[in-house]
Amino acid sequence: MNVKVVIFDWDGTLVDSVDHIADSLHQAATDLGYPAREREAYRDIIGLGMVEALEKLYPGLSREEMDAIREGYAGYFFKKVTTPQNVFAGMAEVVADIRRNGWGCSVATGKSRRGLDRALGTSGLGPHFDITRCADETRSKPDPAMLGEIVRFYGIEPEEAVMIGDTRYDLDMARRIGMPSIGVEWGVHKRDVLGDYAPRAIVDTVPELRRVLGL
Repeated sequence: MNVKVVIFDWDGTLVDSVDHIADSLHQAATDLGYPAREREAYRDIIGLGMVEALEKLYPGLSREEMDAIREGYAGYFFKKVTTPQNVFAGMAEVVADIRRNGWGCSVATGKSRRGLDRALGTSGLGPHFDITRCADETRSKPDPAMLGEIVRFYGIEPEEAVMIGDTRYDLDMARRIGMPSIGVEWGVHKRDVLGDYAPRAIVDTVPELRRVLGL
């Protein structure tokens, strides 16, 4: 692809964390007496900011109730440290090769800043990224605000970057700002969902992603 910057989602795209997120959120909510949701419901909100995710799972919660679930979620989620072994096989090399090509490399995620900073440090991927944006410091996906902030950082137009993600929220965010996107099928959503958001490609293996990027 003829781009200057590659922007990655984090959970489900670079790091194999989808099941751990779903389990942690289920446990935190049910500990507080909220009804269990189907597992797919917990997976489907991954990619959103926590406030937006809880609004979908449990409509009508007060901010205090949300804060209680968030605190419980953090307690469960942070028991497991993201390590290089949690990075999807081959993705660390993809990120490193993007940098060797002289392209910009960044992250746009629904994670909190606290959560992402911790994962950047323990995964070994942190030094590769020029800029990272999180849902709790801007607007949640699919609002394209975080992509706008990233392209302004680089001084480029949206069409000069590509967004890579595993959820409809990633691809919808890119479409709203006029940025090309690539969907990956090893995370939350599959081809039948991702295809609705006009990605340049949908891939189900890392070698296929490398081919599409021209690495």
